[in-house]
Amino acid sequence: MAAFAIKIILAYLIGSLSGSLLLGRLRGVDIRTLGSGNAGGTNALRTQGKAFGVSVLLFDMIKGIVAAGGIPLLLPTSAALTPWLPMACAIAVVAGHVWPIWFGFRGGKGAATLVGVLLVLAPLGLVPVLGVWVIVLITSGYVGLATILGGLAFVAYAFLMPLRPPIEWFGVAMALFLIFTHRSNIRRLFAGTEHRVVRAMVLRRRES
Repeated sequence: MAAFAIKIILAYLIGSLSGSLLLGRLRGVDIRTLGSGNAGGTNALRTQGKAFGVSVLLFDMIKGIVAAGGIPLLLPTSAALTPWLPMACAIAVVAGHVWPIWFGFRGGKGAATLVGVLLVLAPLGLVPVLGVWVIVLITSGYVGLATILGGLAFVAYAFLMPLRPPIEWFGVAMALFLIFTHRSNIRRLFAGTEHRVVRAMVLRRRES
């Protein structure tokens, strides 16, 4: 049990290494004071450009890969807890990204880190996730909506396959978590004030 707890703490601490905030310090900016105020890849891309945004996304994805794929291999863990360990580390690294202890518990929304996690836990599950994400983005222009529906697509994939029960319920938990972290996006959608990435909308480009 001690080894299990240590691994969870390590995953959380790794998650707390926020890509946008660490890389932002190198260029003298705090991403939380710009754009939407969120310390995530989308705001980084929107306010600092493609190179910076992609760097942040890769940084945050690698955190998920290390936490879900590397940390469970450290220290022996009881056989009863082993099947749940990758998912527990995955949840911890996402929680660290959203509430980073190093940055006053103000982080991003967890989407990029979750992609890294899924690359380890269920790589084929990224096919419906990214497929839905792209379709929603190019038809609506809403990144937040695309992310939420992408998370729900993984839940459908997990139960239809079916995958091992820990991953199924991990998918449910993370889909609900994405809805929670994107609650401000949902409010803005209903209010009609949500930011739309017009350049990503294929249909609008064709109409114009």
